[in-house]
Parts: sequence; C-alpha cells; structure tokens
Amino acid sequence: MFTGLIQDVGSVEAVEAGSDGARLRIVTDLGAEISPGDSVAVDGACLTATGADAGSFETEAMNQTLEVTSLKGLEAGSRVNLELAMKASDRLGGHILQGHVDAVGEVVSIEEDGFARRLRVALEPELLRYAVERGSIGLNGTSLTVAALGEGWVEASLIPETLQRTNLGDAAPGDKLNVECDIVAKYVERLVSPFVGKEQA
Repeated sequence: MFTGLIQDVGSVEAVEAGSDGARLRIVTDLGAEISPGDSVAVDGACLTATGADAGSFETEAMNQTLEVTSLKGLEAGSRVNLELAMKASDRLGGHILQGHVDAVGEVVSIEEDGFARRLRVALEPELLRYAVERGSIGLNGTSLTVAALGEGWVEASLIPETLQRTNLGDAAPGDKLNVECDIVAKYVERLVSPFVGKEQA
C-alpha cells in the first residue's frame, strides 16, 4: 500500500525493452532503503525491485503493465515519481493508493493560479464516476485533491511543494499521466450496486 506522498524524483538511467517486457534502472537516493523483492511505486505503478545499491535500483515491467500505464514511454533521462511501500508504523498523510493504475490520462490544460497551478486531465467517463470535488485522486502516484470536475476531465490544483517535489511540475499539455481513482469509492459502488433500484420492503 502507498500514500501518494512522493519520496523522491528518480532519473531513469537505462531502459532495456523487448518483446518480453522492459527492465529499468532508476537512479535515486532511496536505493539504500530498497532490497530485492520490495515494492516501489514508479509514477504510481507498483513494481518489484529486482536489485538495488546505494544510488539506484532495478525493476521490471511486464507487457501488461506497459500496456495500461505510461511506463512504456519511459526512456533514459525520464524523471519518475518514487514512493516506497508504506510501513504499518507510518502516518497515512496522503490517501490510500494501491499502485494499481486505472487509466492513462492526458494533460489537456495548465493554468497558473496565484502560487498554485491547476492541472486538467482528460479522464474516461467510467472512471469519472469515482471522482468527487474535494475527494482524492492519484496522478503519477501523487495524492491530490480534486479541485473541479467537468465533462470528460478532472482538475487538481498543485501547490508549490508538489510542483517542486514531484515530476508534475514538468507536466505539459499532451503529456500522459497514470491515474488511480479512490479505492473507497470503488468498494462502495461494489457493495451498493446490487441494491440500486430495488424497493424497500
């Protein structure tokens, strides 16, 4: 489980892509805290470390992961948001994220708003139903608050701290972002859907 509080922005040092998937080497100061087998959220996608040293770690992304996330667009030099799996003793300072990407959204507009920056991302209708104003959403693994909703889009307002400490500060129109919707909303829908439309006895 993750919280959406980015711990470091790593740099992709190497990508070895083939028909069987992709192997990544990512430079980060978190390398000293990572052991083989650990889960690491890379731009919000939960991956397993296959090796690590003090300054980097290696991981693999299978074809299924590449197909449903923005990781297939990574290349040497790409900056990626990183978060280690949450410990039981940690504070839940963001919101619950699983590292299971629901969709890849496209940045459609960016607007400066005082010291903040409003980021609008296109989102499919079947996922928009899980978003509510002032609710939570994960973009590239970052825990954010939904600032506004519209027909086919969701908007988040990024404070300077977020712009500085994540790769969302680099986002531009046309960029692809990994989107993870609120797991609580999904469970609620699953639980109540059998009863929707039924009259009470």
